[in-house]
Amino acid sequence: MLKQLFSSNARVKLLKAFLLNPDEEFFIRELTRKLDEQINSVRRELDNLKKVGLLRSRLRNRKKYYTVNKNFLIYTELRDIFIKASSNDDQMSRVVSKMGEVDFLLLSGLFIGRESKVDLLLVGEVDKKQLQDYLDKTEQGKDTKFTIISKKDFLYRLECKDKFVKDILAEEKNVVVINKMKKELEKFL
Repeated sequence: MLKQLFSSNARVKLLKAFLLNPDEEFFIRELTRKLDEQINSVRRELDNLKKVGLLRSRLRNRKKYYTVNKNFLIYTELRDIFIKASSNDDQMSRVVSKMGEVDFLLLSGLFIGRESKVDLLLVGEVDKKQLQDYLDKTEQGKDTKFTIISKKDFLYRLECKDKFVKDILAEEKNVVVINKMKKELEKFL
């Protein structure tokens, strides 16, 4: 989808690398290896993105490092597009629901491009290793922090007004992809 919106495959890969990792800086050879692209196309697209103001560069140890310009006019909107395109909520919902009994699945943190205590909250019974293996294959990879809570424990935490659960449910940007607990949640929210 993004390749159709943006003319170059190399540019899409670069945008994804920078927008999904806004606090990192990269040098050209590192990007060519990471993105599996030719050095000339990476260099050309880095120059294009720098000319429009989305990227900044600096020299360090005789290498030119690039980082995203968070003050770029449409930085937030571009980042939101790439986060939404890479999270693929529907696919995750289908895959995770096949791993066991899932009553509630909420995406936060890495999946929505915000800092959070947890990136994925799952209420139900699933195999933790199977979930970790799946998450390792997603865009966010091994950095994904997740919590699995049984339905009974989750309801108890809601009743006790547990700060962790309360804060996660209160964050408006979080995305609920599976919710079989609407009636139970209505009592507490």
